[in-house]
Amino acid sequence: MSRVDLLIPDIGNFSDVAVVDVLVKPGDVVDIDSPLVTLETDKASMDVPATAAGTIAEVLLRRGDKVSKGSLIARVDMATGAPAASAAPAARPESAGDTVRMPSAGAGAGDRAAQEFNRSTQLLVLGAGPGGYTAAFRAADLGLRVTLVERWQELGGVCLNVGCIPSKALLHAARVIEDAHEMAGRGIGFGAPRIDLPRLRAWKSSVVAKLTGGLKVLVKQRKVEVVRGVGRFVSANVLEVMGASGSQRIRFDQCIIAAGSEPARLPGLPQDPRIFDSTDALELPEFSGGLLVVGGGSIGLEMACVFDALGSRVSVVELTAQLMPGCDPDLVRPLERRIRARYQQILLGTSVAGIEPESAGLRVSFAGEKAPPPQTFERVLVAVGRVPNGNTLGVELAGVKVSERGFIPVDRQMRTNVPHIFAIGDIAAPPLLAHKAMHEGKVAAEVAAGHKRAADWRVIPSVAYTDPEIAWVGLTESDARASGTAFRKGAFPWVANGRSLSLGREEGFTKLLFDPDNHRVLGGGIVGSNAGELISEIALAVEAGCDAADIGLTIHPHPTLTETVAGAAEAVEGTLTDLYLPKR
Repeated sequence: MSRVDLLIPDIGNFSDVAVVDVLVKPGDVVDIDSPLVTLETDKASMDVPATAAGTIAEVLLRRGDKVSKGSLIARVDMATGAPAASAAPAARPESAGDTVRMPSAGAGAGDRAAQEFNRSTQLLVLGAGPGGYTAAFRAADLGLRVTLVERWQELGGVCLNVGCIPSKALLHAARVIEDAHEMAGRGIGFGAPRIDLPRLRAWKSSVVAKLTGGLKVLVKQRKVEVVRGVGRFVSANVLEVMGASGSQRIRFDQCIIAAGSEPARLPGLPQDPRIFDSTDALELPEFSGGLLVVGGGSIGLEMACVFDALGSRVSVVELTAQLMPGCDPDLVRPLERRIRARYQQILLGTSVAGIEPESAGLRVSFAGEKAPPPQTFERVLVAVGRVPNGNTLGVELAGVKVSERGFIPVDRQMRTNVPHIFAIGDIAAPPLLAHKAMHEGKVAAEVAAGHKRAADWRVIPSVAYTDPEIAWVGLTESDARASGTAFRKGAFPWVANGRSLSLGREEGFTKLLFDPDNHRVLGGGIVGSNAGELISEIALAVEAGCDAADIGLTIHPHPTLTETVAGAAEAVEGTLTDLYLPKR
């Protein structure tokens, strides 16, 4: 059996053509001329047929992607001797036609190493997201010759293009709407907001464009070579990149894999444009009916906040017993109280059993002890987490180990089991956070440049940019109780903080966990306005080994929300004056 790449053929004088439908999924059996995707230009719609017969192993396109001649659609496993409409020649030129054969898993290491390559580099970085571009820039600053391989046209990866940055822009817009609404009860009325979705989308896109434009400048300033296309390993020192103009091979001395993750998909869901993921949600599709958000984690609840502020009737269904799985329950409660009063319903301990497309909407059936009867929604947003891309890169041909879930195990220097190949970010290990990837990118780059460096995963802040925000870092109370770790807790309720009262948002609180013997900070959590900004002080305290007195004796400006951090420390030290705490 051989694996064949199915590419976009010559589609005339068109480029960046929109994919309006994906007609196949992994496991589908296709024949030559079976339709794979539907494209739409300003002239017409067209189905792109398969140029080889076999079983679809991997689909690389999604609705809304932009493609041109040579873009990779899917990979198909083709039985030996099966026909192909166009087979790649043995001596691989820059362009190998509409169908390109990838190296088979059975090829010997010696054969692969002997295959030709088009260019070489000291350090190859696969993936230009926050971890990848950070690694590339740091390595270039340290004097390495760096090649950065990216499948998208714009640098920045998921976070910058279709994740952290555009979602936070929309969350800011949602917060402005909510602030204006709340001020009506305090004597200042603005009237109902007039929402211009095209202008809102354009503003969100302009924020992204400024940042991607900045990355282009930094690439040139650091003389980092950028190669666009989908990369797959063919040996421990060669990566093949399939781009719009065909394939090329790059030989590297060292490699940093920063290929990220993709939205997780629920099995068995129908192909229907009314079912979308977080990437689609950022385009703010217009609809007037109800929205069901499947998944009560950070991604799902952040987008729920946006659509709620824009006027949608939002429902949330979460498989586990609480929203924000992995977060301390007490931090989640203020958020849950707020959104239960606003959303249509929040279903916990409940799963989606099936979705049936109907003309009137999407009929969703549920499963679970307290599952309601089937309901109809106009749209369904699936936000059940992300899965790493480790199983899509051919890393086994480089001898790199990868788990069934797609994670690539690494040590504290970010090395894989192949010492000159590193892995960082989402593809290395949870948590799947951009700032973790950036930290690991610097570590990997510095180790690759010969420096002694190791990653420290004790201090990775997590933030849900919901309303109110939730943030935590270091040891959590839930983990401490589960592991039997002793701790002392200091907490400060925001109802006793002047700044939070002046904002009209007194529902929050700040807590710190301390070592009971030496009072050093072990971790902490915050729920309330701007918790994501406030958590950095606690992160620094954990990193620096501060104790309760260090924080309490640090003079915090008044009135500010940061005073709540000092208050939580003073509660443990016994020096708190803003509340009366009876002596034990």
